[in-house]
Amino acid sequence: MRAAILHHYGEAPQPGDFPGPVPAEGQTVIEVSAAGLNPVDISMASGSFYQGRVPLPCVAGREGVGRTSDGELVYFAAPVPPYGSFAEWTLVDSESPIPLPEDVDPALATCFGIAGLAAWLALEWRARLRDGETVLVLGASGVVGGIAVQAARLLGAGRVIAAARARDGLERARSRGADDVVQLDGAGNLAEAFREACVGGPDVVIDPLWGEPAAAAIEACRPEARLVQIGQSAGSHSSIASAAVRGKGLAILGHANFRAPREVKIAAYMQMIEHATAGRLTVDIERVPLENVVDAWNRQRSSPGRKLVIMP
Repeated sequence: MRAAILHHYGEAPQPGDFPGPVPAEGQTVIEVSAAGLNPVDISMASGSFYQGRVPLPCVAGREGVGRTSDGELVYFAAPVPPYGSFAEWTLVDSESPIPLPEDVDPALATCFGIAGLAAWLALEWRARLRDGETVLVLGASGVVGGIAVQAARLLGAGRVIAAARARDGLERARSRGADDVVQLDGAGNLAEAFREACVGGPDVVIDPLWGEPAAAAIEACRPEARLVQIGQSAGSHSSIASAAVRGKGLAILGHANFRAPREVKIAAYMQMIEHATAGRLTVDIERVPLENVVDAWNRQRSSPGRKLVIMP
């Protein structure tokens, strides 16, 4: 079968031929319709991923949408190594796929797996967002941030603020429900800009950046606010004033999708599918042929601002 094969750590997977999967007991083969490319794919391929090394050679890709042997359309994640989702066929545990409505766009459905759950669960499950609260979304021009802006509104936020470097990404966030935007351009007092845009400070911060933006957001937070940490695009370290955390009784909450119970993830995923089908939740998608996976992989490193979906 044709697949995107990772031969060496730290390099992009290459299109090539890979043996097709043969299921063992408790496993299911899926014909892949669309596969989502995510930052975690690049992290895992680096050879220094915190959950361990993937075997080499292997097929890249951690999620996708496809059909089981009986023709059912499903979303799947975490294929059985050495198989991944960037291939014509993949192998998963039989209990893991989530059935999908027949009329859903497979490429769109991939958006609400790894990326969508990072945004939705950070708000609903980790932050326990309450009606009327103010939400600040850092990195709002990215896929996760863009979903988080819309999810915050759908989950009852009273005010939603989008922060990012790219002006076009900020305008896109505004068009999708952000009440105000803050450009992360390194100019002026960032904490004060957050505080002003939030009209007194955020109650919840969704943070895929860390680094300086997270420190400024913490300084701007209201008392009893929650910052949910989901990534480190702006740096792996952040210098945070102790008093800003202690004095306000702030909570800094780490989030990773795999820590959420399966039933929580399925419920969140299906809510997003329902909102997307009704047009209330949108994502910019670029469909990429499998043979062009190297170009897509390299562009993903620089946060392209849209969901790159590999089409086997």
